[in-house]
Amino acid sequence: MTMSEITIKLPDTLQYELDFWAQQEGVSLNQYIVYALTRQVTSGYVVQRMSPEEVQKQEEEFIALHARWAALASDKEVDQILAEREIAEPEPELTPELVAKVQARIAAARYQKEMSEKEPA
Repeated sequence: MTMSEITIKLPDTLQYELDFWAQQEGVSLNQYIVYALTRQVTSGYVVQRMSPEEVQKQEEEFIALHARWAALASDKEVDQILAEREIAEPEPELTPELVAKVQARIAAARYQKEMSEKEPA
């Protein structure tokens, strides 16, 4: 992923507020600003329900694509590609504690979703 760098001037009060929330989340100020901007920019996106026919069509296309990929590379070729790939180091701010916090949030969200799906209509 390509990253760009910008410099912005913030009112002190806004910077203090952003610092506070970044600390609450256990992330750097930079990470929190990227998160906040991403959340704001993507808030207009809407998830739309697909018809069962559309879902079936996507599933069939995925299965066909998967079959084509499987035919292109043997297990040995896949192992070679994986062995040659560039290993990226995580950002220093990505501590085991932060990873655990994110994993806990994901697990909680999955649990809530499962519970809401089990509720009688």
